[in-house]
Amino acid sequence: MPEQPPYEEEEFHHGPEGPPPEDLAIAPTGFGGTMDLGTSEAETLEKTPGGPEGTGPKEKPRSLWSDAWRDLRRNPVFIISGLVIVFLVVISIWPSLITDQSPLKCDLSKAQQGSQPGHPFGYDGQGCDVYTRTVYGTRVSISVGVLATLGVAILGSVLGGLAGFYGGLGDSLLSRTTDIFFAIPVVLGGLVLLSVVTSNTIWPVVGFMVLLGWPQISRIARGSVITTKENDYVHAARALGASNSRMMLRHIAPNAVAPVIVVATIALGTYISLEATLSYLGVGLKPPTVSWGIDISSASAYIRQAPHMLLWPAGALAITVLAFIMLGDAVRDALDPKLR
Repeated sequence: MPEQPPYEEEEFHHGPEGPPPEDLAIAPTGFGGTMDLGTSEAETLEKTPGGPEGTGPKEKPRSLWSDAWRDLRRNPVFIISGLVIVFLVVISIWPSLITDQSPLKCDLSKAQQGSQPGHPFGYDGQGCDVYTRTVYGTRVSISVGVLATLGVAILGSVLGGLAGFYGGLGDSLLSRTTDIFFAIPVVLGGLVLLSVVTSNTIWPVVGFMVLLGWPQISRIARGSVITTKENDYVHAARALGASNSRMMLRHIAPNAVAPVIVVATIALGTYISLEATLSYLGVGLKPPTVSWGIDISSASAYIRQAPHMLLWPAGALAITVLAFIMLGDAVRDALDPKLR
C-alpha cells in the first residue's frame, strides 16, 4: 500500500489557493470552526455590544430622567415655552436690559395717549409708560408664581409623602383635612383672608396661595408614594434592613417625585393668574407695587377710550401663563411611562 503524503496544516487552513488575502480575518463560528471575514466585518463583530459570545461591553441602561431629557430636547413645545420662560426670568431680574425708564415716573399731560417714539405701548391713565410698567410687572408675577409653587410643592410633598408612607391615623387625618381645604373657593377665600391685610409686599399673597394650594400636591404625592413603596426594590431594601428614612430618601422619593414636578409646573402658571385676579379685585398686591393685575384693573375703566392700556399687560399675562402650562404639558408627556 503506497505511503500517504505527510499532513500539511497549511493546505487544510488555506486550501490550494494559498493563504487568505491580507484584508481577510479568521473569526470563530462558535461551533468549533472558523470562517473568513473581511477585516472591517471582523472589527464590527468584535465591537458589537455583547460580542460574538456575549462578552463585549454592554450599553448602560438609561434612567427615567435621562429618557425624559432626551424626549424634551426633541419636543418643539418644550423648546419654545422654555425660551419664553427664560426671557421672562431674565427681564424680571434685570428689567434695565430692555428699558431705561422708571415705572413710577408719570406725566399727567400724556395720560391715555397712544404709541409714541420711545414709548411703543403708549401711556396709562396716570401718564405712566405702559411698556415700562409691563416690563417691571414681570418681576412681581414671576416672583409670586415661583415662591408660591416652591412653598406648595415642599409642604404638600412632605405631608403627603409621610402620610402615604406610614398610613394609619395620620393618613386619615390628612385626607379629611384636605377635604376641608378643597371645599373653600379660592377666590372667595382670597377676598376674605387678604381683605384684612394692609401690607404692600408679596408675602401675604404667597402665604395665601401656599395655604390653599398644598392639599392638591399633598394628594398627588401621597398616591405616588403609596404606589412606589409597593415595588420590589423597596421590599428588597426593607428586607436588607434599610431604615425608613433611607428608603424614603434613596428609593421612594426619587421615583415618586415625577408627578409632583408635573403638577407644580402647571400650577405655577395658575398662581401667576391667581395673583393677577386678586390684584384686579383689589385684595392682592396694592399700589405702588407694579403688577399686571393692578394695571389691568386700572385700565378696565378706559377700555373704549384707550384699549392699549389693557391689551399690553393682559397680553403679557396670557403669554406667561400659557408658556408655563405648555412647559408643564411637555414635562408631563416626557415623564409619563404610559406614553412610552
